[in-house]
Amino acid sequence: MANKLRSPALDPQTVPPRPGSSYPAPFRAAVASREKRPLGDATGLTQFGVNLVELPPGCWSAQRHWHTHEDEFVYVLDGELALVTDAGEQVLGAGMAAGFPAGKPDGHHLINRSDRPAVYLEVGTRREDVDEVDYPDIDMVIRQGPDGQRFQRKTGEPY
Repeated sequence: MANKLRSPALDPQTVPPRPGSSYPAPFRAAVASREKRPLGDATGLTQFGVNLVELPPGCWSAQRHWHTHEDEFVYVLDGELALVTDAGEQVLGAGMAAGFPAGKPDGHHLINRSDRPAVYLEVGTRREDVDEVDYPDIDMVIRQGPDGQRFQRKTGEPY
């Protein structure tokens, strides 16, 4: 008989997944089948976020982007992912990791080019109060405004 976990422990599979993305159309299609389980939220973390992410074949982690004030770190648990950065593309397998320092303009994302699901941990700073996000390949940015963060065109026009 399995032990029942008590807080602060948890079984990640009991955390409901958040599918897809809040990107405006047409940018959400590439990430529509992505599932994130917000483990940091489920355990009450406030200083940084932790997500268990599953990408089915063909799915992207995000549009290629970089943050002004948030560090990001990924650790591949299962499968194979293409890491795409300004320097090009390389393959990450289980046990491999990558980090993206805040303020370094190096657009990045992961793509599952394999024929099976890939799973990774995503860890990042929580700085929504000041963080802005640039998407170098598309006409989109996230900028801070009086109502919080909003998707905008690079001209400042809202989506």
